[in-house]
Amino acid sequence: MNILLWTLQILIALHTAVGAIWKFSNSSEQTMPSFAVIPQGVWLAMSVVELLCALALVLPLLNKSLAFLVPVAAGLLVAEMLLFCGLQLYFAEGQYSPLVYWLIVAALCSFVAYGRMVLEPLSQTAAA
Repeated sequence: MNILLWTLQILIALHTAVGAIWKFSNSSEQTMPSFAVIPQGVWLAMSVVELLCALALVLPLLNKSLAFLVPVAAGLLVAEMLLFCGLQLYFAEGQYSPLVYWLIVAALCSFVAYGRMVLEPLSQTAAA
């Protein structure tokens, strides 16, 4: 289980870092019509939070005492994906295909958060 969780953490961290860098180079208006309501400052702040979350997902590789950051980062990413779903449902007229992608990412992040809090906490694996 530990290997699966680490694999997911690394993949989600890469996905999130790429998304954050992409957000720096594209405004919210350029992405999807439903995201046009997000102010540019909030859009950039989201990219900074994404970079921090990506870092928090892999930092326990270097320092096990930072293991508490993994569920927090995964939870923030779940909240962001659900925000995107809500905006898409509210503002998009019949265009629901991105919802599947965001819900899959949210489910994977939820699994990582649950896995690191309940199934295989990093503090346990460090002692083992």
